[in-house]
Amino acid sequence: MTIGIIKESAGENRVVMLPEAAGALVKMKTNVLVEKGAGERAYASDSDYERAGAKTVSRQDLVKGSDVILAINPPDKDILAKMKEGQIIIAVLNPFFNQELVQGLASASITSFSLELLPRTTRAQSMDILSSQATVAGYKAVLDAANTLPEFMQMFMSAAGTIKPAKVLVLGAGVAGLQAIATAKRLGAVVEAFDVRSAAGEEVRSLGARFIEVEGAKDDSSAGGYAVEQTEEYKQLQQQTIHDHAVRSNIIICTAQIQGKKAPVLIRKETVEHMMPGSLIIDLSASTGGNCELTKDGGIVIHSGVKIIGRSDYPADLPVDASRMFGNNVLNFIKLIIDGEGKINLNFQDDIIKGTCLTHNKEIVNEMLKKAINS
Repeated sequence: MTIGIIKESAGENRVVMLPEAAGALVKMKTNVLVEKGAGERAYASDSDYERAGAKTVSRQDLVKGSDVILAINPPDKDILAKMKEGQIIIAVLNPFFNQELVQGLASASITSFSLELLPRTTRAQSMDILSSQATVAGYKAVLDAANTLPEFMQMFMSAAGTIKPAKVLVLGAGVAGLQAIATAKRLGAVVEAFDVRSAAGEEVRSLGARFIEVEGAKDDSSAGGYAVEQTEEYKQLQQQTIHDHAVRSNIIICTAQIQGKKAPVLIRKETVEHMMPGSLIIDLSASTGGNCELTKDGGIVIHSGVKIIGRSDYPADLPVDASRMFGNNVLNFIKLIIDGEGKINLNFQDDIIKGTCLTHNKEIVNEMLKKAINS
């Protein structure tokens, strides 16, 4: 079997696998093709891949010669146009917001796997690209906030007086939120966090932050670790609670998302207008609509003296370690779909393979996606 590693589009500094992971694939009795220049923005040269046992080729030769194509982001149209029936693509395809892409993959009889759909199970943890990349995003977002805020993060006591520590509010206590909390605490800020999942409270407190709890949340015990849609009554109470804490915060880190849906709006325009001038909102949910009503994906908005940064691509700012983590996740997933001789072996009785597969044999096979399309 031949596996191809694509060079990502401009603006994406990561690569789906660094040479070390590519070398591990070679040891698994597969042939590995790497598009020329694929790793250059992650400081991995073509010669590094060649030394690991891979072969660097043009994009055209890679698409033509690969049985499985690996990518981080949805492939460009020119790649899809060159792919042939029966090929496999493994990437983060964001299918709920890219349904046209999914339809095209099905029509072309391409088998596709979308890694962000991995079930949240113990067995799948080593493949969980959402968690690994969220770790990077939460860490980097707080560093960005510290560099952007016109005040210190930590408390200072000197002959010039006492400087109070910054107050940080983290919305969403998943992996990104918890990493943001830990990083902000290390930088000396006073941190509090909100999450609709009651189970998140213990983790938040263990990191030394205060957990903001709103009574009346819908039970999330059967949601597999994801947040669930809440009632309108709860949302109103939630909005007022968040407003009260937001207006006293210097920094707000937004990370809340609901799988397959737009991100919940937690910070309204009126709340921003009541915040202190010079305050900062960093919205990691920007690509799915944002937690702040004023968020612009990939842009900066200044409203009433408050700066709102909409960024979902922070992992691209740490391309070496982000690529290393992503590549290890993908490597562990590939181990499920090949046998000991390096040949493809798709076992759709496996919950991980079944849960991540979008298209196969000219059909959309993912149950969650089919429900979303038909609803």
